[in-house]
Formats: sequence, structure tokens, C-alpha cells
Amino acid sequence: MKLIFTTMTVRAACALAAICLLFMATLTPAAAQQAYGLKAGDILRVEVLDDPSMNRTVLIAPDGRISFPQAGTMRVVGTTVDAVQSELITRLTPSFAAPPTVFVSIERLAEKIIRPIVQAPPSAPIPDPVISIFVVGEANKLGQLDVAPGTTAMQMFAVMGGFTKFAAIKRVQLRRTDAAGVEQVFTLNYRDIQRGLVNTGQTQLADGDVIVVPQRRLFE
Repeated sequence: MKLIFTTMTVRAACALAAICLLFMATLTPAAAQQAYGLKAGDILRVEVLDDPSMNRTVLIAPDGRISFPQAGTMRVVGTTVDAVQSELITRLTPSFAAPPTVFVSIERLAEKIIRPIVQAPPSAPIPDPVISIFVVGEANKLGQLDVAPGTTAMQMFAVMGGFTKFAAIKRVQLRRTDAAGVEQVFTLNYRDIQRGLVNTGQTQLADGDVIVVPQRRLFE
């Protein structure tokens, strides 16, 4: 009797496992995206059918926020693409005659950078160190960009490919968080840097710095 019970228990467990595998197999990529909790470093693709010029990829910054034209800055970490899509529709509606059609999808997941510790032979060259800078907003190249230590703000503008036509180049922000977790925000006026009126373009960047390029205002 004990053997029969054990056999039935094993069969039931196998049947349950098969059902779970079948359910996972039927889960489409779209459904998986809807259930996924967004993380810092993820890159989203936002498309506005009513105004294709607004279509772009946006990076979720280390502070968990994204920036989008006419919608401002919004915190999205821990939410889903559906929640971001609904919030963007709400924020963009005042700029359109009717609620716009907005689609949000995950273009790329955050990459966990693992740098293995390898003891190189004495004759092997020591690899050059890098620092990671995060670029968000109206720049031509967004995301995590690795550069050499000592890179200046002006050099970083070149690395990120300059600015889009929507950029407020007089209000570029450099955001830096110190060891105590306190964020400092510095304003870089690219126009004045170009004209040689200020030397803030020579500011050296630090690992983890975030460059935010806001959207320009009307008539700015």
C-alpha cells in the first residue's frame, strides 16, 4: 500500500512539473516584459504614434528615473512597461488634441559588469582603467559610456556624439553622488563653454557621474 502511495505521489509531482513547464513555454516575450520589474540601467524604447519625432530610447538612470520630452522626469524603477506607458500617456495628453498612442518596450536589459580578478604575468601589460559615465536625455548617444579616468566634460560631450535638436545646451547637468550618498548638481552651459567664456568644460568626471541633457523650453 505504501509503494502504491509513493508511486502516485511521484506521478502527481511529474504531472505538476509538466504543467508548469507548459505554462512557461506559452509565456510570450511580450507577457514576460509586462511582468518584469524595471531596473536601473535598463534601456526602454518609447514610440509616440502621433508624433514620430519624439520616438527614442531612454536609459533608466542610477537614481531610477527617466527623462522624456514634454513628460519631464519620472521614477520607473520597480514598475512595469505598462505602468510607464500609462504614465507617459497621462503626462503627454495636455500636449495633444486627444490622448496620444504610446508604446513602451524593453530594448535592452541592464548589463551586470563583472570584472574578474586575473593575476597577469609580470611581463603582461596592465590594462587601462576605465570609469563609467551615464548619459540621459537629449544626447545622441545614451546609456553607460566607459571612458578613461581624467576625461573632462568637454571630451565627454564628444564621446556622447553631441546633442539632439531638442537639447537645452545651456542647462546641461552634471550629477554626482558623494560617498555619503549626497547628490550634487552642477550646471554646464555648453554655449558659454564653446565661446570660451567659462572653463567648466575642463571639469574632470568621476566614476558614476550622470550627465542629464534636458529638453529645451519653447523659444529657448
